[in-house]
Amino acid sequence: MTAPVAVGVDAGTGGARALALDREGNVVASASAAYAGGTTWAPGRADADAWLAAVRDALQGLGVASPVAIAIGGQSPTTIAAGMPAVTCRHPAGLDRSPVEQHYAQRAVLESEHGASVEPHQLWDWLLVQLGAEPHQGRWPGDPPLDGYGPRRTTGDVVGATRDGIPLVTGAQDAFLALWAAGIDVPGRALDPGGRTGGIALATQRGFHVDGLWTLNSAARGVDVVGGPVNAHGLALEWLASITGRGVDELLALAAESPPGARGVILLPYLNGERAPRWNPALRGELSGISSATSVADLARATLEGAAYGLAHIAAQLRSHGARIDGVVCSGSPSRSPLWCAIKASVLEVPVYVPEESDLAAYGAALAAGAGAGWWPPPGEGEAGVWPRPRMHRIDPQPCDAYREGLRRFIARGDAAERLQQES
Repeated sequence: MTAPVAVGVDAGTGGARALALDREGNVVASASAAYAGGTTWAPGRADADAWLAAVRDALQGLGVASPVAIAIGGQSPTTIAAGMPAVTCRHPAGLDRSPVEQHYAQRAVLESEHGASVEPHQLWDWLLVQLGAEPHQGRWPGDPPLDGYGPRRTTGDVVGATRDGIPLVTGAQDAFLALWAAGIDVPGRALDPGGRTGGIALATQRGFHVDGLWTLNSAARGVDVVGGPVNAHGLALEWLASITGRGVDELLALAAESPPGARGVILLPYLNGERAPRWNPALRGELSGISSATSVADLARATLEGAAYGLAHIAAQLRSHGARIDGVVCSGSPSRSPLWCAIKASVLEVPVYVPEESDLAAYGAALAAGAGAGWWPPPGEGEAGVWPRPRMHRIDPQPCDAYREGLRRFIARGDAAERLQQES
């Protein structure tokens, strides 16, 4: 007899990823599907029907006939209204505001195009409704409700069933699900969710606060998570690939040929502005330190280091307020590069932990499905360590002066860019 599984789906930026977990948290099956036409979408817009088709394909690709439950999470803030291209988290509307305000700014974009009010949905809510759920808005514990987005439900709630009677469970933002899966429920433990964006989210004692950074509830009782997202992480490497004609894998290999510090080249990866800790959508990327001897390898190395410096900029703000960072879990597609993970460890000067399953958002969605099936507590109702998590390996830091100087220059160049912006 086949062991029962809980299924989670992450509707990410480039495609949908589905995982099936057994009750011990082992990944039994996985499948993914790309969004048809996704490479042609306007920046910050998406075809919701293509999202749905990819989710269906990923679920079918698992080969799991009757899971105990299915949960879906995904990119956020993203807003869908029927019959219109969705407005995603990459759209500039509301980019410098709170997640709730960003949702409202996205809805305003849709209403301005429609010429009247629309019925908005979060991404994962809309997908669940298409599969058979009741209309709702799935919110992580402690998250404020979104006016007009449907009745509020909490991550882990059963909100309906498929035509085959499989319970459908509400998920959450991809970053929140990744935090849950990574075990960011012990103060001092942090996560970089990776992907095209990334960021730093640190578990702290309840009540810790830093102006300019987000605070949310950890999955565990009595623990908060404080931090924020950056705006371009894996996206910066994709950009470099597009202008050099080199594939991402080739650039990662070339980066190893350039020494720490990238021979003086610094990249500010503000391709679409920057979020934490600057929260400035008008900023743009910069390359400095280029000479006639600069190679593609140096540019690739500077891109990896620029992403790490962006994380370290957030970490510096946390530390300046007395926070302790003992280690960082790195996930998403950037975590598949040992070099990139090693750079992050050395720049942040803490150990990095790399999960065997890189898509922690899909793993977290499967945790939500398991909570809906009663396998373990939903977020907010358990103690640290009661939920399974994927196996991880550790990369220890190798701090060096080149990285310390690179971080100093990275922050100084960003400060100068903001001053110039204010003067112009």
